[in-house]
Amino acid sequence: MLDITILTLFPEMFPGHLGLSLAGKGLSKEVWKYRAVNIRDYALDKHKKVDDTPYGGGAGMLMKPDVVDRAIINNHKSDALLINLSPRGKLLNQDLVKEIYNASNITLLCGHYEGIDQRVLDKHNCLDVSVGDYILSGGEIAALTLMDALVRLVPEVMGGGEETLKEESFNDGLLEYPQYTKPYDFEGMKVPEILLSGHHENIKKWRYEKSQEITKERRPDLWEKYKIN
Repeated sequence: MLDITILTLFPEMFPGHLGLSLAGKGLSKEVWKYRAVNIRDYALDKHKKVDDTPYGGGAGMLMKPDVVDRAIINNHKSDALLINLSPRGKLLNQDLVKEIYNASNITLLCGHYEGIDQRVLDKHNCLDVSVGDYILSGGEIAALTLMDALVRLVPEVMGGGEETLKEESFNDGLLEYPQYTKPYDFEGMKVPEILLSGHHENIKKWRYEKSQEITKERRPDLWEKYKIN
């Protein structure tokens, strides 16, 4: 079972959208589970201080290593994968999502302010993961993004099962082909005739060619990787 622990200053942000729709149904059926832990509970002073100024100067505050350390020690399972959501981390893609999913037990560390003291990250051998080349106000949104990608891999969550997962973007290195539904004619724009032919091999070929065209046009980086593989 996918078992996720989130260490955060804002546990009320979870499960967020994952409490709805298919992911929410899976959560209620206990095919995956999560636990959000408030890092502030591990601050020992009366003001529950979790941050301080950085040595060497600079703007902003850093999360204190002793507080984060206690949160990790008391909640992170020894056999779990510990991930720090950070813009300087390894860029998240579908291959990395699958790799993380295989760990089953996962702890997500959500930084805030200007980040977390490096010493506690080194002590616990955190895997730094980034959800993109942009800055968020904290690790919580990044954690929800990663969780969403992981939960979709739980077989009991996705209604279409393995077939649905196989056909989605990135599973063969390409972006997904265009999709259409009723009505056939929408404001003069009609569904491609090939999709009405009933010829499954021709439809499969058309979708594959469209995936190639879209990937080449919109994501040349993926297209180059696809050609190499």
